[in-house]
Amino acid sequence: MKGWPKLDGNLILVIEIVLMGALLKMNACDQILQLRGADHYMVAGSFPISQFLVPFFEGFETETLITFERIYWWAHITGILIFLNYVPYSKHFHIMLAFPNTYYSNLQPKGQFDNMAAVKKEVDLMMSGDPFATPAEPPADAGPPEKFGVKDVTDLTWKNLLDAYSCTECGRCTDNCPANQTGKLLSPRKVMMDTRDRLEEVGKNLDKEGKPIEDGKSLLGNFITEEELWACTTCNACVDACPISIDPLNIIMNMRRYLIMEESKSPESITAMFNNVENNGAPWAFPAADRGKWIDELN
Repeated sequence: MKGWPKLDGNLILVIEIVLMGALLKMNACDQILQLRGADHYMVAGSFPISQFLVPFFEGFETETLITFERIYWWAHITGILIFLNYVPYSKHFHIMLAFPNTYYSNLQPKGQFDNMAAVKKEVDLMMSGDPFATPAEPPADAGPPEKFGVKDVTDLTWKNLLDAYSCTECGRCTDNCPANQTGKLLSPRKVMMDTRDRLEEVGKNLDKEGKPIEDGKSLLGNFITEEELWACTTCNACVDACPISIDPLNIIMNMRRYLIMEESKSPESITAMFNNVENNGAPWAFPAADRGKWIDELN
């Protein structure tokens, strides 16, 4: 973690330490003032953590303790208000989005993919209930086919975008990714961070111009490379490891769909498999008539 992600994490850690330190010291002073019977300090119960800080403040006079208690109170409440304004700009925004993201998580079995609506629409136009019927013609006003797959954040679903903002960059997904463990370029955490960074960039352009603009960049290529996408084994380890059900695999698979269906780009091994399926009806490079010859070889 470098740059802003590292600075963001350190800022959050420091702010939380300051807030908790101020709260505990305020309570320690408060407990002493309660026991001394100071005005406006009523006995309110025990302080199981702050009581260990009481010895550091017992030697001060009552007026000094009241000043300390007020300083710590204002430091804590002011820090809370500042932190609440900072949260939407940091990865800590996940504390507000984790619950809805988990609520709307995919309940289908892991590894089950949905048919692409654009592809299904085209197939429905070509097919009918009668296998011998003439394929249906598309309506005159049907327009060109939709874009297949995902190239930029504008092609992603709202749930993909919610996933990106819900990510706290904990790294569990990357730690459990077998491709990453074997030294490949893929990092599911980076996929989510890149998606959020690109979304922020598109949002700033939208705020500036008042409408979507073409800035010559896209999520695919400028942020996430083809090498990263094809390194994925689709094992779902990243999805299973995430405590709030973020799904980097969905983004990866839809970007792969774009590469294959829009740009006809795929690794050589996959291209060979596609060709074999088209020509031979199977992934192997021999015709269907020869599939049983291995039995003769065994005999």
